[in-house]
Amino acid sequence: MTSIGRALLFGVIVWLIPFAVAFLIFPLRESSRPLFESIMPVAVAGATAALGIAHMARVTRGFVREGVLLGWLWLAICIALDAPLMLFGGPMHMTVGEYLSDIGVTYLIIPVITTGMGLLLARTAGSRSTGMDAT
Repeated sequence: MTSIGRALLFGVIVWLIPFAVAFLIFPLRESSRPLFESIMPVAVAGATAALGIAHMARVTRGFVREGVLLGWLWLAICIALDAPLMLFGGPMHMTVGEYLSDIGVTYLIIPVITTGMGLLLARTAGSRSTGMDAT
């Protein structure tokens, strides 16, 4: 991994941004649950994309490996920070099954995005090194 400290910090921020969004729009969870449930994956995807770009911009080789590791690290960080709040006295009081089927599945967006970034970077780096367009 290019910078484990930076990756860990960004992982916390990837969790913090959607958490802050959820906090701000929490009344929607009761009044307009579909809207709340639609906003949250957008917040996760936006945070992941922005911080993924910032992290991957410093990567010079092993793009796919970096993207895969980064995504799973961030997913683990998000669950480690989030699950205790949701399962043990947080605002939602969810069961493990409810948490995994609702929030846990949403976090799968993270490695999908970072792996895609790694694949794209590998493809474009390959085309630059051969002088051919990646099609």
